[in-house]
Amino acid sequence: MLEEIYIENLAVIEKATVSFTNNLNVFTGETGAGKSILINGINALLGQRVTKDIVRTGAKKALISGCFSSLNKSVLDKLDELGIEPEDGKLFLTREIRSDGGSTARINSRSVNISAMREIGQLLVNIHGQHDNQILLSPERHIDILDSYADAQPLIEDYRESFHSLQSLSREISRKRKEQEGKQARLVRLGEIIDELTALDAKYEEDAAIDEELAISKNAVFLSEAAFDAQQLLSGNDDFDGADGLVLQALHKLESGSEIMSELNELRERLSSVQIEISDIASELSGIVDKLNADPQRYEWLNARSRELDKAKMKYGPTLDDVIKTLEDARKEYDELSSSEESIAKLLEMQKELLRDTSVKALELSEFRLNAAKRFEREVAGELEFLNMPNVKIVVGIEHGKLTQNGMDNIELLISANVGEEPKPIAKIASGGELSRIMLALKSVIADKDDIDTLIFDEIDTGVSGRAAQKIGMKLKEISKLRQVLCVTHLSQMAVMADNHLLIEKSIVDNRTVTQIRSLDFDERKQEIARIIGGDKITDLTLKNAEELLSEAQTL
Repeated sequence: MLEEIYIENLAVIEKATVSFTNNLNVFTGETGAGKSILINGINALLGQRVTKDIVRTGAKKALISGCFSSLNKSVLDKLDELGIEPEDGKLFLTREIRSDGGSTARINSRSVNISAMREIGQLLVNIHGQHDNQILLSPERHIDILDSYADAQPLIEDYRESFHSLQSLSREISRKRKEQEGKQARLVRLGEIIDELTALDAKYEEDAAIDEELAISKNAVFLSEAAFDAQQLLSGNDDFDGADGLVLQALHKLESGSEIMSELNELRERLSSVQIEISDIASELSGIVDKLNADPQRYEWLNARSRELDKAKMKYGPTLDDVIKTLEDARKEYDELSSSEESIAKLLEMQKELLRDTSVKALELSEFRLNAAKRFEREVAGELEFLNMPNVKIVVGIEHGKLTQNGMDNIELLISANVGEEPKPIAKIASGGELSRIMLALKSVIADKDDIDTLIFDEIDTGVSGRAAQKIGMKLKEISKLRQVLCVTHLSQMAVMADNHLLIEKSIVDNRTVTQIRSLDFDERKQEIARIIGGDKITDLTLKNAEELLSEAQTL
């Protein structure tokens, strides 16, 4: 619960310390006294967005600090997640708003970012203002009301996991299909490239080898004659001894003398090596001569092959390596594009299975809501009867539609304002006072669905009076037995229900407007209730009426 709040330099509030009880705390005061500023201050303390305009004129900063006690498990878990320890079981929140627009936040004296303060604030306090009635006028938000009542969150989370997976898969299929639309022409072109280069069957460095062989073929006669003459000079013929034969003769000449003179033996061995080398060279030259016998068909083939390779290099080159890589890349891309059709087919099968699973979960969620709706209608009807609306019936209209993140249900709360009338949309037939009471009825049946211990109602009595206002006060009193309730009101019927009645009043001090907040005793409450009843002219009759209302409220 919120034990105490301290406010400094917040609009017309110069300094104020407000203590709260753990049941029904009611704020009253004249219009413009600063009730909305107090709510704004609490909002700021809970990490909500504020502007620099909220800082009191002439002050450098506004300060709001609050103390919370009896912390529930959700708050303790969040504090543990943030690495913050409660101080003697209590939680202190502080927010500073500077006149230059800057803002700082602290939890138990530790600086935190605003989002962390907001996360904690959402677990501490739930504020219901006049704007909440807009929820009733927005049919798209009615599903949240029913789901909150039904505790449907586990089912919703399970369904949404499947639904979001289905969405992602559908987007992937759509992307692949768009890609496929432009792939057919590409596949045709790749096929042409593959056919052309496969038929070419080029090998790495083949062009260099062909160029070399062509160069040799073009000079075959000259090279053949040169090789033949050289071979003859080395090997000799019938007419003369070649170098090989002459060296053999020299070896024979040295053979007899090498046994006597060692120097001749060394020379004979060297000459023997020369003779072997000359013989090998002559043999290789003979092979070259045989090889250089011109083959016209081979020569023509070499020329044709060279032209084929040059054409491919001009188209896909500049080098033959580029041509071969083009073929490899084309085959790889062709395989990838060809497999995309198979990939889409697999994804479509997955989509079919996932759609079936998601639809089953949506149906389970719908049946869960339908059962909860029946209980919801009964409980809200009971609350409305208590709030002086016995003939008003709430009907949960459920229609099935396409799958969305909320399931397959379109839900709208309908009301029948009078016996025998068909239920109609709330926005079309409910008055402002009816909206306030319907909202309070909804809050009442949902109140035990969360563990937020402090509820704030900001002028929930708008548009009601008399017996209806009294019933709203009684309902807030009932809720305050389970939760701490803070309520801003203009009605005496609600103010008299307070366990702690706080007056917000403004005055002029040193030509400046100053707002003060103080708790009232019984006599002061009589004066304030009388003011609410009769305005500025407080009479004995209004005082007596105020005392009777207060006394009657104490018996409820």
